[in-house]
Amino acid sequence: MERSRTYDWNDPAISAAAVGQGSGLHFLREILAGRLPAPPIAATLGMDLEEVDHGHAVFSLVPGEEHYNPIGSVHGGVYATMLDSAAGCAVQSTLPQAVAYTTLDLTVKLLRPITSDTGKVRAVGRVISSGRRTALAEAQLLDPADRLLAHATSSCMLFPAPTA
Repeated sequence: MERSRTYDWNDPAISAAAVGQGSGLHFLREILAGRLPAPPIAATLGMDLEEVDHGHAVFSLVPGEEHYNPIGSVHGGVYATMLDSAAGCAVQSTLPQAVAYTTLDLTVKLLRPITSDTGKVRAVGRVISSGRRTALAEAQLLDPADRLLAHATSSCMLFPAPTA
């Protein structure tokens, strides 16, 4: 039996143009409220930004077969994408106007398998340290019972946001 999945996304240039126009927290709250479109990767994976506050971001996803690797569980790249998103957006939520970030490195530890039977998983990111040029964040991937599925640390580079 063949399976298929169809999804839509908005023009990523809309949100990209808004980066640095206000604080990072304001930017993320605009996405959370639906006033700015979520990035296409969120639609591709079916991932949602659920919470954002200063130094904190939470993404969720209900795993399905479309996330599977050839051995019948969720692909490690899905774990990494969720953890990178949570850690990176936690950093972004601390940035003042006109400052942007990019991930320098991401170290991921996969601890438990995820399948379509796992239920909704959440990636919870928090900032550990932030300076003028770099920030360090961590993220945990949790199952519905708050069991740790994976952990990541991320170093991010801070720089002046591109101007239009």
